[in-house]
Amino acid sequence: MKSTAFAPPASARARSRPRRPGAVRTRLLLVAPLFAAAILAAHPPAPLSAQRPMEGSAAAGYAVVDSDAVALTGLTLIDGTGSPAQRGRTVVIEGSRIVGVGPDGEVPIPADAETIDLSGHTLIPGMIGLHNHLFYTAAGGRSAQLTFSAPRLYLGSGVTTVRTTGSRQPYAELNLRSEIEAGRTPGPRIHITAPYITAGGGISGMTMLESPEQARRFVRYWAAEGATWLKAYTNIRTEELRAAIDEAHRQGIKVTGHLCSISFTEAVELGIDNIEHGLATNSDYSERDHDECPPSLWDDATSIDVNGAGAQATFRAMIDNEVAMTSTLAVYELFIQGRPTRDARSLEAMAPAVREDYLTAKAQIDEIGRDPAEFLNAMAYEKAFYDAGGLLAAGVDPTGNGGALPGYGDQRNYELLVEGGFAPEEAIQVMTANGARVLDVFDDLGTVEAGKIADLVVMNGDLVAEPSAIRSVTIVFKDGVGYDSPAMLADVRGRVGIN
Repeated sequence: MKSTAFAPPASARARSRPRRPGAVRTRLLLVAPLFAAAILAAHPPAPLSAQRPMEGSAAAGYAVVDSDAVALTGLTLIDGTGSPAQRGRTVVIEGSRIVGVGPDGEVPIPADAETIDLSGHTLIPGMIGLHNHLFYTAAGGRSAQLTFSAPRLYLGSGVTTVRTTGSRQPYAELNLRSEIEAGRTPGPRIHITAPYITAGGGISGMTMLESPEQARRFVRYWAAEGATWLKAYTNIRTEELRAAIDEAHRQGIKVTGHLCSISFTEAVELGIDNIEHGLATNSDYSERDHDECPPSLWDDATSIDVNGAGAQATFRAMIDNEVAMTSTLAVYELFIQGRPTRDARSLEAMAPAVREDYLTAKAQIDEIGRDPAEFLNAMAYEKAFYDAGGLLAAGVDPTGNGGALPGYGDQRNYELLVEGGFAPEEAIQVMTANGARVLDVFDDLGTVEAGKIADLVVMNGDLVAEPSAIRSVTIVFKDGVGYDSPAMLADVRGRVGIN
């Protein structure tokens, strides 16, 4: 048995180390989950295939652990189920799967396993970003497709699966997914959402639906092209959304929405599968005409009593119809006065001109931005939904004025959920297991259990005691291969907003 104490991997060693040839990858029978079948599953999910780095590729250049068997020992485990953290734990990986989890000294370790001592480190499941993009917008009217930097930021930050919740260059994203699956490019698993659907004109790059027939035609086309989700945007009309949802379910794909003209409860009645952003986009609490997006939406929503009858009625409608909510606190925080949104890592990652414009915008927001009390109420709304039994997932949404970056913003979501009253274990459940349930991949991902795919995040420190430890990722395992997080993140410095 090979045993090593853990240290952050050296980038030079990572790039020169060859992948072991002829590795035997063992696929075990899945352990029956403790929960019921995926809460939102309308169709049986396809088995996930292992995504291995191709020898000599950019992906392989970041691989620092690629042994047939690996034992991670001495760690603190937050397993994604919501159960209390477990200290002094061992996780054993064979091929791409977890084969053992338990107390140190009680889990069988193969004789030829590479053993890594992770004392002083925390292990969580790979994070699942449920409102993530491969494009980025920033102050100054900037917009860029981050084909190089986004996949590295996501994977390097511990986000091993993303749903691109609205596409601007869908073929660029489909092609990137293929490159990652082939093992040539580093990055997370990608679930593709088609271009946005809305109505009323005025938004460049979105599909303006003018009839139910057009909605159905749009859905059929993008389902055939490989999209597995649709996203409705603020001005969508009832009849077009009804047709889109109906056709999507016929095609075996799902629908989510950044809503306004249609309220949460109205969308539930139409059969939507997921709703984005939480309180600030819910027009259930506004006086408005049919299919109207009220200009006072934020003020109406963020003044609501989260424990009152109106909010609880929304929660009950969603829960009874198995409709998930996606938290995107990291992007909303950017518009609130006085919030700590000058993350040094994010600023270093931005291209210089992007950084300059962001800091200018942030200074203005600190003077004239939204009231911090409104943001706190939005946080409380999500906790109230979770406490009522709602399925809450999370994602960064790297849009707005540019301060919430891929990956880094996902990590910030963890800190914000804890600030909002979630226990650390609950916050990790939201960001891992719950996302897996929404994507119908819970049989394979989302928790640290024997039989599941070894998508794991190692961070230096005690995540239970110190939420900022979420930023100290050292190795990210995807399909049992450990990738050098610091090296991946170093390679994007100064590039966000360019490529």
